[in-house]
Amino acid sequence: MLTTRCATALFALLLPLLTGAGAVPTGAGAGAGPAAGPLQEPTGRQSARNGRIVQATSSNWSGYAVSGGRYSSVAAHWVQPAAHCTRTTSYASFWIGLDGDGSHSVEQTGTETDCSGGTPMSYAWYEMYPAYPVAFTHPVRPGDRISASVTATAAGAFTLVLSDATGHWSETVRRNLPGATRASAEVIAEAPSGNTGVLPLTDFGTASFTGASVNGRPLAALATERITMTAGPAVLATTSALAGGGNFAVTWRRG
Repeated sequence: MLTTRCATALFALLLPLLTGAGAVPTGAGAGAGPAAGPLQEPTGRQSARNGRIVQATSSNWSGYAVSGGRYSSVAAHWVQPAAHCTRTTSYASFWIGLDGDGSHSVEQTGTETDCSGGTPMSYAWYEMYPAYPVAFTHPVRPGDRISASVTATAAGAFTLVLSDATGHWSETVRRNLPGATRASAEVIAEAPSGNTGVLPLTDFGTASFTGASVNGRPLAALATERITMTAGPAVLATTSALAGGGNFAVTWRRG
């Protein structure tokens, strides 16, 4: 069965030009690289239920998602991974969010670990698709302890919080998105997408997520979908089992 999973946008080519947080247009006509938008997975989604866990594959996601209800909050912590770069330009996003799994909006915030010409770079962002993404200008470094939450505060109103305890900064964003359905919640490592589809995945080693919760409950208390990122028969990233209610790791396998 095919599924639509909205992908994050990319800021890597724009970062040297940013002097303040603001909307960052991408894609053809903007002169700034690939476009953000819903991605129709070319290989579809395969899933099998094992108790409360659905084992699934995706062409661009690895992590955990819940759907089939109405979700008001999602939160998690993670350690910003380091990029192991070659000369290949590559991308990896780490984020939490509402919507995006089969719906046509997203309310997401997270970080990026990219490689450009062999040079690693990290940064932070939020996205209220279909609006353009917004990059934060605070520095993000490998090993930084990141915390994130997305909360629906009223009908169509959201508060997104992203904090870097190591870098001693925090951003709180309040935005309205009246069409949001709040039909899913996710904690994800992603291979971002552009005009041509899924982009090469940065070798990020392992991304460790802790304290993941949805609607104030640990992920393990919900019927979740455990997602492995694949490209045909190749496994790009694997997702560990949940431990301690809301702790898991995503491990890079190949780009």
